[in-house]
Amino acid sequence: MLGRIDVDGAPGDRRVVLARLAQTYDRALSRFFERRVTVNADVPDLVQDVYLRLSRMPDPAGIEKPEHFLFVTAANVLRDRARRNAARGGGLHDAIDEDLAGSEIPPDRVLEGREAADRLQAVLLELPERTRDVFVLRVLEGMKMAEVASAIGISTRAAEKHQAKALARVTAALEDWRHR
Repeated sequence: MLGRIDVDGAPGDRRVVLARLAQTYDRALSRFFERRVTVNADVPDLVQDVYLRLSRMPDPAGIEKPEHFLFVTAANVLRDRARRNAARGGGLHDAIDEDLAGSEIPPDRVLEGREAADRLQAVLLELPERTRDVFVLRVLEGMKMAEVASAIGISTRAAEKHQAKALARVTAALEDWRHR
């Protein structure tokens, strides 16, 4: 994990800093988004949006924890995208999934799984930001708890408490949803 961004060039050379960040984190950001969106064609646009936000910073070289900063920014990009879609009525229809044609999975099970995924996403958006970040990094990204704590800049014990809080909330919400 990198600390401050080291650049070979003039101090404050934004292009060098941005290129270095892109080179270092592009694949990880792509994987982050691939796991969270249904349309993989959106992934490059989402990654680009992270770098666009970064490029608007007065001094991107001054970021103390670039990995943490980029993944929190990525989570914010997803959150903003969900808000935009909700405001514009996105997701009010189900797209035809050509990959499921001829599938042995009954359509009602597919629909149930999608509804559960939508409910999980809604619950995660309701969680406090740090709690959500811990859950996402630990459960969805598969990071070890010590790595999660380090990436977010908190103690391992604090990360464990956030994880327990998130798991309790997600479990309760999914149980409520199943019994409706």
